[in-house]
Amino acid sequence: MNRHVVVIGAGIVGISTAIWLRRTGLEVTVIDRGLPGTGTSHGNAGVLAACSMVPVTGPGLMRKAPKMVLDRNFPLFLRWPYVPRLLPWLRRYMANANDTDTRRIAKGLIPIVGDSVEQHKNLCNELGLGDWVTDSDYCFAYADTAAFKADAYAWELRREAGFAPELIEGPAVQDYDPALGPDITCLAVMKDHGFIRSPGGYVQALAKAYTDQGGKLVQTEVRDFELTDGRIATVLTDAGSIPCDSVVLATGVWSKPMMAKLGLKVPLESERGYHVVFEGATGGPRQPTMIASGKFVATPMEQGLRCAGILEFGGLEAGPSRAPLELLRRHAKRAFPGLKSSNEIEWLGHRPAPSDSLPLIGEIGQSRVFTAFGHHHIGLTGGPKTGRLVAGLISGQPVNTDLAPYHPQRFQ
Repeated sequence: MNRHVVVIGAGIVGISTAIWLRRTGLEVTVIDRGLPGTGTSHGNAGVLAACSMVPVTGPGLMRKAPKMVLDRNFPLFLRWPYVPRLLPWLRRYMANANDTDTRRIAKGLIPIVGDSVEQHKNLCNELGLGDWVTDSDYCFAYADTAAFKADAYAWELRREAGFAPELIEGPAVQDYDPALGPDITCLAVMKDHGFIRSPGGYVQALAKAYTDQGGKLVQTEVRDFELTDGRIATVLTDAGSIPCDSVVLATGVWSKPMMAKLGLKVPLESERGYHVVFEGATGGPRQPTMIASGKFVATPMEQGLRCAGILEFGGLEAGPSRAPLELLRRHAKRAFPGLKSSNEIEWLGHRPAPSDSLPLIGEIGQSRVFTAFGHHHIGLTGGPKTGRLVAGLISGQPVNTDLAPYHPQRFQ
């Protein structure tokens, strides 16, 4: 009997899970030490990137990585004092940089991201929040056609998943979007995508709708769990003990220590992500645009133009680095030479990166502890679908998706 479910984490995955659980008639309490939508769910690029099933660990990455790390203009950074702690995870991560594993991972990600726009609309339309989802193209901007062809492997995987781009070349690029500078002469345009103009505000609106419909939200720190006969019985928090019948772990990279409390070691690292918001921006793109040379996405948002991306490994404790932020600025101003703003806001967040680039979704044994974390770059994109899958598992409804690739105990 599932009378009471505790969801730990008030980001897009946790709140989505809670809303779907409430729709099945269950009592739900969401716990987070922060307010909804103020963590990683706030700082992303806002894209509902249905075509984002290609992992970073493609074939040839091992050969290319040293040059990437040493190139000050490439968007990959390491905090060198952290490298010894990173190495065990990094070895497992790089072991997937081959064709077989890349295709396996891509196949696993397609069910989570492939119908993203539809899943977001299914989540929020019933709540009267449909205006948060903006239908749009999603563009990949390249210096030239040769640079686009150099990404042929990734585009092959996208095409196999049903996502074929419309190619725009030469002066037609600026006809499509006048904000793009002359250094960009090739666009791969993905139709039928979308974005959120304020990811943090969106999650906050979802959280309010959840509480308005009777869901509980508690701001406190989770300390431990109590199990009885191998099944969850109580969540121990700074605000006291909360009895429950099921628990969902949806706290991103901070789910790793919670799994450790349950005796499970998960190879999960923080992939530190940055953004710069150009407040009140003019001269920016009219739709989300991935700048291929800088590996970041520029998205028009309520606050201004948000440029988000960059890969940095350095753990959870170190503060922001200057180099990634300055690189974002350089690439943004080169891609959009007419960009002007009234102010700039910097942000650093922590994307949860499992060593195999697949989220952990499912039940741990028969403990009634369910996982919903590890979404790497696709947290906003795949949050509603993940929440729907987990809610189906808890309520006993068929999920019609093979969950084996996401099994939470696959690393044991």
